[in-house]
Amino acid sequence: MKFKRRGGSIRADVAAVEADVLLAVAGDLLLLLGEQDAQDEDPLAAMVGLPSGPAVRPEDPALARLLPDAYGDDAAAATEFRRYTEADLRAGKRVSARTVVSTLSPLAGRGGRLVLDREEADAWLGTLNDLRLVLGTRLDVTEETELDPRADDPRSHALQVYGWLGWLQESLLSCLEPRAR
Repeated sequence: MKFKRRGGSIRADVAAVEADVLLAVAGDLLLLLGEQDAQDEDPLAAMVGLPSGPAVRPEDPALARLLPDAYGDDAAAATEFRRYTEADLRAGKRVSARTVVSTLSPLAGRGGRLVLDREEADAWLGTLNDLRLVLGTRLDVTEETELDPRADDPRSHALQVYGWLGWLQESLLSCLEPRAR
């Protein structure tokens, strides 16, 4: 799978296994993000879209990597900032992941041609980045991590997927023209 620009769209020929792997990891990302935030019991908080209680940093390290603290040295400011931004950040990440799922679903189990418009391509870029952040956190990837490990390494398959996602991200990014300001 390699992205190519054709006219006003981005195209890629996707093998069945590639579609299936991407659908699986995008689905896992949606599960990690939570399909929907719980309804707030405070009507005013629900109306303005803010949680009524304190917003806490996620305990899951991968989710904390996707939803990082804005202020590393000020816990109170980080909590307050999270209160105002986390719901929208999660929602945006869910929309992007759902775009990946919806554009790939017709290719599940059989592969075929994927055609993306600019908005879909942007959603794909965000989701590929989020997937790499999650996998990188789960696998403790550093700059020294070998992405082509020995076959007997229990992380071998996951590290190969991590590297492949980075390659896809680079391939897609190379097809996009800068947005007009």
